[in-house]
Amino acid sequence: MAKNDGQTVIKKYANRRLYNTGTSTYVTLDDLAQMVKRGEDFTVQDAKSGEDITHSVLTQIIFEQESKNGNTLLPISFLRQLISYYGDQMQTFVPSYLEQSMHAFGEQQSQIREHMAKTLGDTPLAKNLQIPMQMMEEQIKRNTEIFRQAMEVFTPFGAAAQKDEPKKSESRDIEELKEQLRALQAKIEKM
Repeated sequence: MAKNDGQTVIKKYANRRLYNTGTSTYVTLDDLAQMVKRGEDFTVQDAKSGEDITHSVLTQIIFEQESKNGNTLLPISFLRQLISYYGDQMQTFVPSYLEQSMHAFGEQQSQIREHMAKTLGDTPLAKNLQIPMQMMEEQIKRNTEIFRQAMEVFTPFGAAAQKDEPKKSESRDIEELKEQLRALQAKIEKM
């Protein structure tokens, strides 16, 4: 298997085809998404220049996943906030904050699943994710508040003006998250 420092190398050719040098096969973006879900580490390189284009390919996978029939993870309000940070002085802090938040979210998700399995076993009640979803919602609220407080530390003059603004967008964000949780719960119940 061709690996680069423990990572499988995927080469992207001018014709947009992706070649997994580890398995000597052509792969699709869906195949790469499955590799990510399995925890496989890979880098994507431009076949001609050797440039690392992993970031843009992963972003393309997210775009395609978001475009699929209603499988959105990123609420519009989140996307708008994210876009607003480009070129802002806070841009350098956002990647590490998001990375740490997703890491904490992943750990909490694992803990909730373990707790549910220990407590309820494989019962219909265990498959009702209302309680874990409420716990996740609370954690999201806490993370958002921590991030808001961190932003106030770095922008003390803008904080007073922001406090005076109506909280409509925040309640809209929460409603969007609740709707997504309901949709997820409905999908799980169908399984």
